Amino acid sequence: MSQTAQPKLRVHVTTPPPSIATRRSLEEAIVPTIELNYGPQQAPRATEVLVCGRPTRAQLEELPQLRVLVVPYAGIPQPTRDVLLAGFPQLVVCNLHHNAAAAAELAVTLLLAAGKTIVPTDVGLRRGDWRSRYGGGGMLVFDGKNALILGLGAIGTRVAAVCHSLGMNVHAVRRRLEGPQPPNVVVHDRSSLASLLPEADAVAICLPLTSDTEGLLGEQELNSLRPSAVLVNVARGTIVDEEALFTALSERRIAAAGIDVWYQYPSTAEERESTPPSRFPFWELDNVVMSPHRGGAFGNEEMEQRRMQELAATLNAIARGEPIPQRVDLSAGY
Repeated sequence: MSQTAQPKLRVHVTTPPPSIATRRSLEEAIVPTIELNYGPQQAPRATEVLVCGRPTRAQLEELPQLRVLVVPYAGIPQPTRDVLLAGFPQLVVCNLHHNAAAAAELAVTLLLAAGKTIVPTDVGLRRGDWRSRYGGGGMLVFDGKNALILGLGAIGTRVAAVCHSLGMNVHAVRRRLEGPQPPNVVVHDRSSLASLLPEADAVAICLPLTSDTEGLLGEQELNSLRPSAVLVNVARGTIVDEEALFTALSERRIAAAGIDVWYQYPSTAEERESTPPSRFPFWELDNVVMSPHRGGAFGNEEMEQRRMQELAATLNAIARGEPIPQRVDLSAGY
């Protein structure tokens, strides 16, 4: 007896894999019942799964059979969330967290570089200046100190584990207390933030940007930190008030910061060589380690391969009718 052919799951990926190797990696990992289309043009009307970070309302309205939107990175851009909440609340939305390890590694790098004043001492020694060796300052010892992780998702959990391995006492704030808790981490809800900040020697921001987290750390919160505290942000710039952060650093109200996410970004390829990351001159401060939003390792071949593997796993789950990983709660924003 002949077997009935299984129906195809029609998937459209708006940004094609960046290389032949990554495209092959995706296509070899998906089940045969998935039919892939690529390209920035309008997806076929029969599309059931759209892989796109910033679809417009017009795009979505042209897809009557659409069931799932895959945002191919962590987080949901606010414009996308607004479009979905206003007109497409029935869609299932999910993320990819393929670059969590890379973002966590950069967070720890920034923490250590800022806490050990690596950048200014490197600059000094290149000039033959050894005075930083004998001054005794600019070398925060993390062992025995308190780390506070804001956000305990895929990135924050990894950062917490490294902080514990450094000998730190690790506390974390997350939206929900229920569910599994990582070992060696004391988990708190948002209401405890005000009492935790004055005890923190290192604060790592690993939260998604939502209406609840935007401006989470303002002047009052930053001023409550210890003068020896180090702040790291690998989440989104506007979780921390821009002016308050610059003032706290320039006036040495906190010791240092490692920042990967900013307040101004280039909008064209031409602007990538000449766009300041803020309206305030952070680049004039020697207690800031600056990174141009590299935590996700965008364009890195290994990370793109990981993205394709995670995308394939997500598409396969949809095709098989299995639970979809990394689902997003649109009402919460992540």
